Amino acid sequence: MFDMVPGRTDKLMTQMRRGAIEYCVLALLREHDRYGFELTRSLSDADGLVTSEGTVYPLLSRLRRDGMVDTFWQESTQGPPRRYYHLTRSGRLALDAFREQWVMFRDTVDKLMVAGGPR
Repeated sequence: MFDMVPGRTDKLMTQMRRGAIEYCVLALLREHDRYGFELTRSLSDADGLVTSEGTVYPLLSRLRRDGMVDTFWQESTQGPPRRYYHLTRSGRLALDAFREQWVMFRDTVDKLMVAGGPR
């Protein structure tokens, strides 16, 4: 499944990031509307979620196509107008469902990692 050579966690982190990044974007949009580069910067600033515009913009396009986000243009004082992303009701519901599942998943993994599993 993974190349589990000690000290080689890059593939593992890539897989974990890939599974959670869209929900991290939705979570950032829950707080307030943001433009693409702002989302990229916020994700890059978060430990372990280093990402690029080449990852974020296709994801935003898919989220928009899937009805999870809406967009609107807003003038900028520092250049051309920016496309802002807004969380839709569907996006909020998807984020809530993920958070519920994430808590159960995280707690189960934590139990296995700390205690060595149920006895």
